[in-house]
This record gives sequence, C-alpha cells and structure tokens, in this order.
Amino acid sequence: MDARRGIFSEMKSNWWKFAGVILIAYSLIWGLLGPVPRLYVLNETIRNLYFHVTLWFGMMAMMSVSLYYSIKQLSSSAFVHDVYAEQYASAGVFLGILGICTGSLWARFTWGGWWVNDPKLNGAAITLLIYLAYFILRGSIEEDQKRGRVAAVYNIFAYAMLILFLMVYPRLNKVDSLHPGNGGNPGFSAYDLDSNMRLVFYPAVLGWILLGAWGATLGARIKILRHKKLLKKLST
Repeated sequence: MDARRGIFSEMKSNWWKFAGVILIAYSLIWGLLGPVPRLYVLNETIRNLYFHVTLWFGMMAMMSVSLYYSIKQLSSSAFVHDVYAEQYASAGVFLGILGICTGSLWARFTWGGWWVNDPKLNGAAITLLIYLAYFILRGSIEEDQKRGRVAAVYNIFAYAMLILFLMVYPRLNKVDSLHPGNGGNPGFSAYDLDSNMRLVFYPAVLGWILLGAWGATLGARIKILRHKKLLKKLST
C-alpha cells in the first residue's frame, strides 16, 4: 500500500513531465499524419510549422527563464540561481540548434537553398553564437561567485541581443525577409494557420517548453548535488 502511495505521489508531482512527453508525441504523430492546407510553394512542407516554429517558441521560453535566474543571481549571489540560469540557457541553445536545423531543411524545399541571406536566419545564427560565448565565458572563470555574477550580466546582454535580432530587426518594413510576419510579409495566422493546425501547433509549443524545463531542472539538480558532494569532500 505504501509503495502504491509512493508511486502515485511521484506521478502527481511529475505530471508536467508526463504531459510534455505526451504533447510532443501527439504533435509528432498528428503533425506528420494530420490534414494541412494545400498551399502554393509550401505544399506538404507546411508541416514543419509544427516543429521549426514551436522549437523557437520553446527556446524563447528557456532563455526567458534563464534571464529570470540571472537577475535573481545578481540580487542574491546564490549558487543555485546561477546553476539554473546556466541549465535553462543550455536547454534554450539545444532547442535553438534544433530550430536552425529544421529551418534549414524547410528553406531547402521552399526557398531553394539550405541557407539564404535572410535577416532572421542570420540573426538566429548570431544569437546562438552569442549564447555559445556565454558558456565559453563561464568556463574561463573558476571562482563560483565571480563566475555567477559575470555570467549573469552577460546573460542579460545576450537576451537583449536575442530580442533585437529575432523580434525587432526582422520585423522592420525596410528589411527584406522571406519569413512570414517579417519585412512586411503577413504572418502565418493571416493565411494558413487554420483551426486544424492550431490543434497541433499550440500543444507542440507547450510540449517543447515542458520538455526543455524538464531537461534544465534535471541538469541543475545533478550539478547542485555534485557541488554539494565536492564541498563535503573538501571539508573533510
């Protein structure tokens, strides 16, 4: 009886992890097999909307949480806040790389090349490089408190660059962009994100966010446990 209660208690506390897995599985299956609008040029590649765009939504969520922990780290200098900022940034970079790969595949079949001179594509690549530099910076500083504060300041700068390169610059009317919703182009919702696609798109966004949060929290817990073990070893 106690074992059953333990299992149910564990499932209850981790419901969001199961929900993330189920939502991703649902979006993968229905995204590949469900009905989609028949559009000129896009054709079946419109299915990549369920994967490419939702991954970027997930990345934005991870980077936003990372920013939150960096701000908390600056106000408290707590090691745990720095760890969570790092792990959420790692999850965001991972989702961003997947988003770049799926976007490149989509570009190959709709724009005729794996990479085109598009401000949003270039901005995405620059943003990922900025965040990769964040991890290089962290690795160059040994002292925990100093690393946490310097990395937190850089993370705030990196997030500002993310907003600039992905949200502001590509949306300027004077900037030529092939992406929907940018450079004067209409957004997806204006012509092809119909009711059927919304039933897959939004669950996929939530699924990637939950899965990214799962990976980040798991990584943070492992790193905190290792840090405590190291401190205990040094004190003996």
